[in-house]
Amino acid sequence: MKFENIGFEGKVVEFSLLEHIMESIRFVRAGQWDYERITYDFKFEDMTTGSVYYLRVPCAAVEGVVEQPHAQIKLGSPYVGKHYYPHGVEYDEDFPSNIVNTCKQKLNQLYEEIQKAE
Repeated sequence: MKFENIGFEGKVVEFSLLEHIMESIRFVRAGQWDYERITYDFKFEDMTTGSVYYLRVPCAAVEGVVEQPHAQIKLGSPYVGKHYYPHGVEYDEDFPSNIVNTCKQKLNQLYEEIQKAE
C-alpha cells in the first residue's frame, strides 16, 4: 500500500541530516542502499496477530552519492508491506485500519521532523 500526499515526497534533504532524522524516529537504513538509492524501514509487529509489517520510505541521491555527508537525497512516496515467512514482503494487500493508522502517525512524525530541520 502506497501513501500519497504525505507532504515530504519530492523534498530534498542533505544525507547527514536525513540520517539523523531517520535514526531519531527509529527508521533504519541497514542494507537497503546503494550509491544512488536508499530505503529506510520502520519494522513493527501487530501484537494482536503477530504479523510483521515494514513501513518503507524510498529515497534517491540527486547530487553526490549515498553516504557522502553533503549528498542531496530526494524522498519518495512511502509504502507499507506485510512480511510472510519465508517468502518475503507483500505490498498489494488490504491492511487493517490499525496498521494504516500507525503508519500515518509515523509518517506525520517524519514530516514534522523534516519541517523542523528546514
